[in-house]
Amino acid sequence: MADDQISDDAPLLCNESVQRHDDINKKFNSKNAKKIALCFVFWFIVIHSCIHLFYARDSCKWLLSDGRYKGDMGWQPYGCMMHEYSELDCSRCLKYLAFRGRYNQFLFIGDSRIQDIYNAFIHTIEPKAQLVQNSKFSDFHDSNQSFPDSRLKLYVNFVWSPFVLDSMVQVFKKLKDVNDKPQVIVAGSAIWPIIQSNGSLNGIQDYIANLTQLIQPINDISSKSTVLWVLQEPVEESKLDNSLSMVTNNLIDLYNEAAMDVLSKSSAEMWWSSRLVSQGEMNDSPDGLHSSNASLRLRAQILLNLYCNDHMNFNDGTCCSSTEPYTSLQSYMLLFFIICILIGILMAVRYQQNRLSKNEPSYVVMVSLAKLGLIMIYFYICDRTNFFMKENKYYSDASFWLPVGYVFVLGLFFTEESRYTKVLHRDQTDEWKGWMQLIILIYNLTGASLKVSIANHVQILIAAYLFLTGYGHFYYLWHRSDSGLTRYFQILFRLNMLTVVLCMCMNRPYQFYFYIPLVSFWFTVLYLLLICPPRVTASSSEIRPAQYLYIILKILALFIFITILYMSEVFFDKIFLTRPWKALFVTTDDDIHEWWYRWKLNRFSVVYGVIFSFAIILAQRYNLIDDNNHSNLISPRLAVFSSFLAFIGLIASTVYNILCQNKTECYELLSYISVIPIVGYIILRNISGVLRTRFSSLFAWFGRISLELMVCQCHIWLAADTHGVLVLLPGYPVLNGLIVSFIFICICHELHEITIKLTPYAVPSDHKDLFRNLICFILLLIPLGANDGMF
Repeated sequence: MADDQISDDAPLLCNESVQRHDDINKKFNSKNAKKIALCFVFWFIVIHSCIHLFYARDSCKWLLSDGRYKGDMGWQPYGCMMHEYSELDCSRCLKYLAFRGRYNQFLFIGDSRIQDIYNAFIHTIEPKAQLVQNSKFSDFHDSNQSFPDSRLKLYVNFVWSPFVLDSMVQVFKKLKDVNDKPQVIVAGSAIWPIIQSNGSLNGIQDYIANLTQLIQPINDISSKSTVLWVLQEPVEESKLDNSLSMVTNNLIDLYNEAAMDVLSKSSAEMWWSSRLVSQGEMNDSPDGLHSSNASLRLRAQILLNLYCNDHMNFNDGTCCSSTEPYTSLQSYMLLFFIICILIGILMAVRYQQNRLSKNEPSYVVMVSLAKLGLIMIYFYICDRTNFFMKENKYYSDASFWLPVGYVFVLGLFFTEESRYTKVLHRDQTDEWKGWMQLIILIYNLTGASLKVSIANHVQILIAAYLFLTGYGHFYYLWHRSDSGLTRYFQILFRLNMLTVVLCMCMNRPYQFYFYIPLVSFWFTVLYLLLICPPRVTASSSEIRPAQYLYIILKILALFIFITILYMSEVFFDKIFLTRPWKALFVTTDDDIHEWWYRWKLNRFSVVYGVIFSFAIILAQRYNLIDDNNHSNLISPRLAVFSSFLAFIGLIASTVYNILCQNKTECYELLSYISVIPIVGYIILRNISGVLRTRFSSLFAWFGRISLELMVCQCHIWLAADTHGVLVLLPGYPVLNGLIVSFIFICICHELHEITIKLTPYAVPSDHKDLFRNLICFILLLIPLGANDGMF
C-alpha cells in the first residue's frame, strides 16, 4: 500500500522538483548575477572608503604597519605591492635621485638590532661592502659606523645608542640645525633598558619619560626627514644567554606599547611590520636575540621600497608610489561618459514611466554608452588609483594546478549534446577558446610564467587562438558571400571597440593589449589576401575545381611574405614604423620590440589555420571525411592509426615543453612546431562522433566572451598592468579571488553584450551610413593622433 502511494506521488514530486529547478534558473541568470556584482562593487567602495578614512590612505603606512608571509615565505605587505630591489635597481634609484640633486642620506640609531638592519641595508645596495659585524651581545659599546659612496651621493650612518636617553636624544636635537638632514632615520631601543632595569616593570616608566623627550626633536625635523621607530621583535627565549634571561617577550610587548603610545604624539612612523617580518623567521635566529639574515634582507627591501618606489617606474612596486597623473584625454573621456551616464539615466526613467519601446536606436546607444562609462570608471578606480588594494602575485605548483583541475572537473559536469556535427563546429571552437582562456587567466593570476614548462604550454594555447582565427575567417569567407567592407569593419569594430576605449581611458598604448593587435592584423591580412583577384569561393570552385590552385598560390605568397619580414628586421621596421599606423605597433617608449617579439613568436599560426581549413574543405568536398552525422569521420582502421599519431604528437610536444628550460630556445622553435599539438588535439577531439558532437556548455560560455576576458583581465582581475592582483577583500585571499573573479566575469559578459548592441549602429549595413561613420571616426582620430605623434 505504501509502495503504491509512493508510486502515485512520484510524478508529482518529480514535477515539483523540475519546477523548482526552473524557478532557480530563471532567478539566477546573467542579469541577476550582474545586479549582485554591482552590489558587491558598491559595498567594497564603502569598505575601502572607510579604510582610507579611518585607517590609512597612504600606502607607506600599509607597508610599515602590516603584512603576512605567503606560501613561499615571501613577504606580502598589507594592501600594496613590494618590489624586490636588486643591486642594479638600487644603483638606478640612487643615481637618479643624485642626478636630481638629492643627497641620499640615511641614519640608523640604536643598539645591535638596529645595526643589523644597517648592515643588511648596505649589503643590499653594495653586496661587496666590508662592514663591521655584530659580536655576541655584551656590555661593551660598539663604535659608530658610516658608509659613503660619492658616486651615488650616498651617506649611510649608524650611531650606537642603546638607550633613548643621552646620545639618541642629543642626535635628534642636533639634526634640527643641520642643513642636509637625512631623508630616512631608523631608530629603536628597548633591549638595553630592559637589561638595565633587570626586567623590572618600573623600568617602563623611565623608558616612557625618556621617549617623551624625543617628541619635540622628531617633530622639528619631520618636514625634511622620515623617522621610523622600529618596534622590537620577539626573542627566542630558549636560545638566550643566561645574562639575558630578564629579556622576555611579555616585557618586549609592554615596551612596544609604551613606544606606540608616547610617539603617537610625534610625527614618527611606527615600523610595526618589522616585528611581523621577524616573527616569521625567529626559529632561524642565531642567538635568540638577533634576526636571521632572511628577515634582515626583507627589512632592507621595505626601506628601499619606502625610499625609491615613488621615483621609479617599477610596475610591481605600488607601496609608497604615487598614482599615475591623468591626462587631458582621460579628462575628456570622463566628461563624455558622465554626460552619457546622465542622459542614459534620464532616458531609462522616461522610457520606463511612459512604457516606450526600448529597442529604439537612441535608447539602445545612450544606455549602452552609459553602462560602458560606468564600467570604465570602475576600470580606472581599480588600476589607476590606490583606492582598491593590490598585492604581488604568488606562484606555487598547488596554486596553479588546483584551480586548473577544479575548472576542468567543473567543465565536465556541463557536458551537453551539440546540434552541430561538423569538424570544429561553433560549439566546439567556443569550448576550446573557453578552457584555454581559463587556463591563461589562472596562469596570469598565479604568476606561473616563472615556470618555463608552463609558459611553453601557454604559448601553445596562444598559438591555438591564432590558429582558430585563421581557420574561422577562411572557412567563413569561403562559404559566405558577404565579404564586403561592412563585414570587414564589423569584425574590426567587435575586436577593437573595447580596446580602443581602454587605450583612451587607461592611458595605455594599443600594443599593451597585445592579443587584439595580433588578431586584427592577421584578419586584415587574410581579408586582403582572400578578396584580392582572383577571388575563389565555394560557389566558384564548384564550377572550376582548378581554381584551388589560386588558393595554394595565395597561401604560398603569404608564407614568402612572412619569411621575408622575419629574415629582415630592417624591412619589418620600415613597414610597421611608417606613419600614420606606427602608433599601432609601438609602446609608450616608441619601441617596436614588443610587436616584433609577439609577431615572430606566432608568425605561422594563422597560416596553419588557413591551411587546415582549406584541407577540411577539400576533405568535405570529396567525401574523404563524413561529418554530416554522429558517426566517426573515417574508417575504424584509419581512425585508430590517426588517433595513435595524434596521441604521439601530443605526448612528444608535452615532453619537449617540459624538458626545454631555455625560453629563448623554446620560443624560437614555437612557430614551427606549435601546429603539431594543435592538429593532434583536433584529431582526437573530432575523429569520434561521440566526442565531436558533445561539448562543455560551461567552457563554451566562457569561449564566447574570451575576447573580453583576455582584454579586461589586465585591469579588473589583475592589477598594476598585470603585474599584481586586485584586492577588494584584504586578509582573505581565496574569498577575495572568488569575489573579484565573479565581478570580473559579469563585467566581461556585459561588455560583450554592449559591443554586440553598438556594432550595427557604429558599422551600419548601408554603405552611405558606413562611410559617414568612417569619416566621423577619422575626423575624431586626427586630433587624437596628432597629439600622440601619429602624423
